[in-house]
Amino acid sequence: IIFSRFLCCAQPGFPAFCGTSTPSLSSLPAHFTTATMATPCGGCCPCAAASSSSSATKPKPQPACAPAKKTYERPNIAAMAGYTPGEQPANMDRVVKLNTNENPYSPAEEVLSALRGIVPDSLRRYPPPDSAEFRAVAAGVHGLNPDQVIHTNGGDELLRLLVTTFVGPGEIIGYSEPSYTLYPVLAEIQDARIHKVPLNSDYSLPPDFASRMNAAGAKMTFVVNPHAPSGHLTPPAVLAKVASELTGLLVIDEAYVDFVDPELRHDTVALIKDHPNILLLRSFSKGYSLAGMRCGYGMGPTALIEPMVAKTKDSYNMDIASQVVSVASLRHREKAAQTWAKVRSERSRLSRELSQVGFSVFPSQSNFLLATVPGSLGGGAQATYEFLKQNGVLVRYFKQPGLEDKLRITVGTPEQNDTLLRQLRACSDQKRSKPN
Repeated sequence: IIFSRFLCCAQPGFPAFCGTSTPSLSSLPAHFTTATMATPCGGCCPCAAASSSSSATKPKPQPACAPAKKTYERPNIAAMAGYTPGEQPANMDRVVKLNTNENPYSPAEEVLSALRGIVPDSLRRYPPPDSAEFRAVAAGVHGLNPDQVIHTNGGDELLRLLVTTFVGPGEIIGYSEPSYTLYPVLAEIQDARIHKVPLNSDYSLPPDFASRMNAAGAKMTFVVNPHAPSGHLTPPAVLAKVASELTGLLVIDEAYVDFVDPELRHDTVALIKDHPNILLLRSFSKGYSLAGMRCGYGMGPTALIEPMVAKTKDSYNMDIASQVVSVASLRHREKAAQTWAKVRSERSRLSRELSQVGFSVFPSQSNFLLATVPGSLGGGAQATYEFLKQNGVLVRYFKQPGLEDKLRITVGTPEQNDTLLRQLRACSDQKRSKPN
């Protein structure tokens, strides 16, 4: 039996032999005999001397083993890296923040009024555990039953609930690449495996997307629509085909769907009726200007919603303030829709002007643009990102395959977008003025 360094020095029930003295047999546990010590530990301790009774040479002192660092993390947690959010600068008033896709306009006055109207006594009591009023209001907006809606602490809580409710350790979570970088983090937390399918060059789903997920055995597949970070929109008919072909669940992450052009009549809610494996994610962070409140919701067949509501969500996952503003936001969604129209108008203008600066801009149905940085700016996307940051403008740079030459730019107010364009022109002028 090999008496390893770890067993010798760290195992419960065994004496610690590190040091300069030779262990005596009387110090060993009853089941630990000289036969057990036939193989020395390998130099960690002088216990090797006990394995040879004929040796008359006193063992040389050895340095003590460094104690093993104790950790309480599960191995998969210790091995993983967490999610890296976009920068949130402390001096917000001095920065043009176009890096995390917030709505540049404030929530509706009716929403703010509802927030101010929360009575102090309601803060003393626990909130409604199942957000019954919100679920009823959301169901009315979307033509569903309340038991087909779940209210969550941002869209991210819904993603976590989906993973922990429907995917076991070792099972497979699939998604397109590139995609929302929280997906692999949630998979690693659950100790699930990951299967990625690359998108086409225009960021559309490949025609064999579902079959490749099935071949991998994906228990759950995520599709961001409109896609992040490109803004590409997949039509409902394509999503319906994918859902029909998949053997697992299809989660359609619609965090940015409020910014889709109305003339496209894009609507995926109707897919819930015909596809028992579809669940939709919606967020208040983008379209409703409530990123600071962390409100989101999911819609799907009752068989998918009920176990999360009744079993796996936190007991009081939505505080009273979040419930109040979520209800008010949906009841006055026409006010939020006015900001969506402003963002769409600026999205078109910003795309045109970025193209004039030399950027190659992908068509977007979201509140951001993915743009390839022109060589005329010099240094590539990362250098341009750094230049903008030094001059008070934050955009998002992803250092990952396929995106190294691109920047994702949130559509801001006209004034914010003008500042961005001005700094990009200054960057270009600086490059041209430098001698070759």
